[in-house]
Amino acid sequence: MIDLLVAGAGPAGAATAIRAALAGLSVVVVEPRPAPIDKACGEGIAHSAVAYLERLGVELSGRPFHGIRYLDETHTVDAHFTAGPGLGVRRTTLHAALMSRLAALNVPVLPTRVGPITQTPTSVTAAGHTARYLAAADGLHSPIRRQLSLTTPTPGAVRRGLRRHFAVSPWTDLVEVYWSKLGEAYVTPVADDLVGVAVLTSARGTFDSHLDAFPLLKRRLQGAAPASAVMGAGPLRQRVTARTAGRVLLVGDAAGYVDALTGEGIAVALRTSAELVDCIRADRPQDYEAAWRRVSWECRLLTASLLWARNRPLLAPRIVPAAAAVPGIYRTIVNRLS
Repeated sequence: MIDLLVAGAGPAGAATAIRAALAGLSVVVVEPRPAPIDKACGEGIAHSAVAYLERLGVELSGRPFHGIRYLDETHTVDAHFTAGPGLGVRRTTLHAALMSRLAALNVPVLPTRVGPITQTPTSVTAAGHTARYLAAADGLHSPIRRQLSLTTPTPGAVRRGLRRHFAVSPWTDLVEVYWSKLGEAYVTPVADDLVGVAVLTSARGTFDSHLDAFPLLKRRLQGAAPASAVMGAGPLRQRVTARTAGRVLLVGDAAGYVDALTGEGIAVALRTSAELVDCIRADRPQDYEAAWRRVSWECRLLTASLLWARNRPLLAPRIVPAAAAVPGIYRTIVNRLS
């Protein structure tokens, strides 16, 4: 019997497996998707997350960014990082680096699905393997979470994300967030000749039609050739009743998700994956729920608060002007998140 079976080889699952292997645990990863795995995301990794991945021995390459810029039709406000730069990294590049580290640690990655899960008081069996624990890192719409009846309905507007890359030299060393009535558009430099553009909105439409709502950004991209197909993700909000069910522990997007508004999904996934490994090393899965809440509460609170304001017609147009009016508070919030 192995110590840990990990379902999913995205950032949360791969980081969980790497940390567990470095801790001396026997690990097997199950991932049906062929590598490298792509996903619609902002592709900006916070400084703290970059540092953590480096400590795990994951070698990253990308384009550094040094802060966050908010823009609307008439206002601009910048917040530069104080702890160090973040890194814009293509999702496929990140996944390739994680897979390389798993291979170096001799962690098997099996191209199969988890399928039905059975548990005893001392073990869990899935995908033909019996383990002491199962880490469910199978994404936003986690089949494992549904199988264990840990999903609860989410009321309110449904927000989704669309992402595409453009072949153009980044015009700033900041991640830009453009605000409009439609939603938000994030521009992340991921290489010296490439930017990623992600649009978050509850409106229906194509990527190009959404881009019309951001005329300043559209002018910036004029003449830039699309460098990837449009990818989508959503609904983003995922409410989860618990992070554990017996010897199964949820991590990453599978553990619940508020919104991509603050861009901290990977950083939170890495912090909670570290807690997961510590809990199973101590053979105390019952401690994981509290640990998950402790290390993720600040990001969840700030994201939920910003999303609440974004969904209020009277408050939404005032978000960027308010940040511009009190730039010190804006910088503090950005640096707390990063």
